[in-house]
Amino acid sequence: MEAKSTKLAKYERLYEQIKTYVVTTEDIWARLATMEAVLHHKMQAFFWTGVYALVDGELIVRSYQGPVACQKLRPHTGVCWAAIDSGKAVIVPDVGQFPGHIACDSRSKSEIVIPIRDREGRVFACLDIDSDKLNAFDAEDEEGLNKILGLLYS
Repeated sequence: MEAKSTKLAKYERLYEQIKTYVVTTEDIWARLATMEAVLHHKMQAFFWTGVYALVDGELIVRSYQGPVACQKLRPHTGVCWAAIDSGKAVIVPDVGQFPGHIACDSRSKSEIVIPIRDREGRVFACLDIDSDKLNAFDAEDEEGLNKILGLLYS
């Protein structure tokens, strides 16, 4: 059996920690806010950590950790909409190279966005994480974050 990377091992520890917190409520937004807080404060590269929700066809910020965010994202533009529209995670090594990137904070340099699905599999929001460093995210982040998001319905 292959040993887990240091990053995946850290996500595993955070998964176990978050699992103990989210059992206190079944409220999805409370669970997401708790996940954001833990991830933001435990993952050194995370500069901004938040959730945008689809509300009447618009992406509206729900909760976040970090500098002030854009409250509403321009429709079908930027990394969050790319993840929402495709239904797949989007990893951007350099946001300056992403067509239509929405710069809520000019210090953001790289980004990962993971679509969040309801129990029926429909995308209703996205987890958006920015770093103030280039190339901060990879497939291991996607794997670890998806596992943690799996706690929404546990």
